[in-house]
Amino acid sequence: MRVLITGVAGFLGSHLADRFLGDGHSVVGLDNFITGHPDNVAHLIGNERFQFLRHNISSYTYVSGPLDGVLHFASPASPVDYLELPIQTLKVGSLGTHNALGIALAKRSRFFLASTSEVYGDPLVHPQPETYWGNVNPVGPRGVYDEAKRFAEAMTMAYHRFHGVDTRIVRIFNTYGPRMRPRDGRVVSNFIVQALNGENITIYGDGLQTRSFCYVDDEIEGIYRLFNGGDANPTNIGNPVEYTVKQLAELVVELTGTRCTIEYKALPEDDPKVRQPDITRARTMLQWEPGIQLRDGLERTIAYFRSLMGSPRMAPRR
Repeated sequence: MRVLITGVAGFLGSHLADRFLGDGHSVVGLDNFITGHPDNVAHLIGNERFQFLRHNISSYTYVSGPLDGVLHFASPASPVDYLELPIQTLKVGSLGTHNALGIALAKRSRFFLASTSEVYGDPLVHPQPETYWGNVNPVGPRGVYDEAKRFAEAMTMAYHRFHGVDTRIVRIFNTYGPRMRPRDGRVVSNFIVQALNGENITIYGDGLQTRSFCYVDDEIEGIYRLFNGGDANPTNIGNPVEYTVKQLAELVVELTGTRCTIEYKALPEDDPKVRQPDITRARTMLQWEPGIQLRDGLERTIAYFRSLMGSPRMAPRR
């Protein structure tokens, strides 16, 4: 196969490119580095089956040659990013998705949308099955991301129903691992970077809100299976084991061996209190479920961030 991956220099996009290339396929990677980083794809430069295009998918996009798949992973994906880049987030979810779908239609290829558990908002149903329509504040500060992804799902289904495009939608739950961007505002990377730098670990709220953490290798396996199998309906891919944010912070302190103080701050507006995927569809349709325990995944992720110590990427955001 030859596939296009938008957002290829991002956390998940770069791992996905590795998976396709590792199975002998060819990848056209597209990114404008608004939140992705060149380091994430540096090891792919020179690979004859990898082509990189520096480009913004939200503007007119042309890709030469045949494509068997278009995988749309371009988007700011952390609270810090989409609060700092609200217009770009809305554009890549709307215009970017429209452009990527147009490429898939023109190339007669399969289209794969990276959606998110954020479409469920602050859920009133727990755990969250794909049939739950969500509890989202469209005019709140997180609405730029939540509604961009909800619109992207609607656009994807419109192309599937009206144009007959073969589509897939994955709803990604909290994922972590190497190549996460330091200081990106996600809870795992924040805690690890703060601990390694000897800073206080910042918890927003009382720390009793829950999250479900899926290691990147497990997540990519689920995504890859969904691309190759599955159907057009949205599919949750994530780890159904819940932890409180406080439990995560305590585990990071233990594994890093640092003496950090946990500092509590006010909970941001519309921050979800619970987040846990119902992965029944993925289990039955894809025979997939995560296998890497949180402790093991955190150890690998901490080792990655240790390798970045002293790098400007580990410095506090301005």
